[in-house]
Amino acid sequence: MPSVTDDTVAAIMKKWAAAFGRLDAAALSSLYSKHAFFFGSNPNLYRGQDGVAAYFNGLPRWASPSVQFSDVKTEAAGYDVINVAGTASFLIERGAEPLTVKISWVIIREDFDWKIANHHVSSKTPLI
Repeated sequence: MPSVTDDTVAAIMKKWAAAFGRLDAAALSSLYSKHAFFFGSNPNLYRGQDGVAAYFNGLPRWASPSVQFSDVKTEAAGYDVINVAGTASFLIERGAEPLTVKISWVIIREDFDWKIANHHVSSKTPLI
């Protein structure tokens, strides 16, 4: 049975996927804390909503990007903190193989709303 934690994460993922499908950097960055740390698909650390917007504005303008989240695990780590781990499969061009990564978020309550405070993706391919 879904929990409030699961419902909160599902709602954020739905908004995230819709905004990514439009490559809408403003909508994506609004889902993040003003104090966010963000490691995406390049080695740079982006900070805060402006950093997150800069990351997404720097992506290529793909014709039909989409993302699907799977294997999502959630855990309330306190009253105002949710840990999230899962898999994100990005389709950035029709006919191309998806880019599948491990993803983790820490979501916090900020200004009466849930925001992503930490975003990290890494390869599903073992490094060692």
